[in-house]
Amino acid sequence: MPLTPGHVLVAPRRHYEMLGDMGVQAGQEMGKWLPIISRVVTKTIFGEDPDRHWNVVQNNGARAAQVVPHVHFHIIPRPQTEGVHKPGFAMFGRGQRSELDDDEGEELSRAMRAELVQEIKRIHREEGIDLSADLVDRGKL
Repeated sequence: MPLTPGHVLVAPRRHYEMLGDMGVQAGQEMGKWLPIISRVVTKTIFGEDPDRHWNVVQNNGARAAQVVPHVHFHIIPRPQTEGVHKPGFAMFGRGQRSELDDDEGEELSRAMRAELVQEIKRIHREEGIDLSADLVDRGKL
C-alpha cells in the first residue's frame, strides 16, 4: 500500500533482518543503487520540476516501526499537498495513503523502468560507469 504514487522498496536479494546484519559488500551494493533509484522515482513523479522532495526511510526492529523482518529502504516521493501537513505523521503514512489500481501501477512501473534505462545511460556517459550488465545479467532490463 503506497504512501504516495511512486513509493518503492529497495531490498537486497540476500536475507538480512536488520541493516547492521549486512556486510560491507552488500551495503556497498545497496548504497550504489539508492541514489539511482531515488533519481528515477522522483524524475518519474516530478518530471523536471526542481521542487522535488522525498523520503528515504529504513527501519530496524519493531520499536523502530520495522514490520517486515528483511532489510529494505522506502523511497517515498512527496508531491505538494493542499494545506499544511505534519511531516512526522506523513513520513509513516498516518492519514496519507494513495490508492493505486493495477492499471496505474503497471503504467507507473513502465515509466520508472524507462527512466531507469535513461539514468543508466546517463551514468555511463557522464560518469563512465556501466551498470547495464548488472541488470541485464539479472534479467531486469
